Amino acid sequence: MLIAFSVSPSGTGDSVSEAVADAVRVVRESGLPHRTDAMFTTVEGEWDECMDVVRRACEAVGRHGERVSLVLKADIRPGRTGELQGKLDRLEAAIARGSAGAGGTAGAEADVDDGTGDGTPDGVTDEGYASPS
Repeated sequence: MLIAFSVSPSGTGDSVSEAVADAVRVVRESGLPHRTDAMFTTVEGEWDECMDVVRRACEAVGRHGERVSLVLKADIRPGRTGELQGKLDRLEAAIARGSAGAGGTAGAEADVDDGTGDGTPDGVTDEGYASPS
């Protein structure tokens, strides 16, 4: 499973960088595959280990204020591993296929089968927007 989350304290002033740094330390010390960008940190693992990391990150941020804000999005696909990079690899392959064809449109190739045989198109979420599945 992949969990992308953003956690920050409320009511602590303009900067939350120290609180967020404490949360990212928790993620890094977890040993789980992870990636942090400007908006979210994504961790990969089993349900219990991912949720434990999110809980501990929230606790770390909570030490910086009396209120914590958490935004979380999960991709739950039992039996799949390596998806932190695998989803990006499939997206890049779809983009490359679209660039090679004449008159291709951006994102048109994101709706291809992901090869799992589950019949679900790759790259479309229930919300209807593109996501590199």
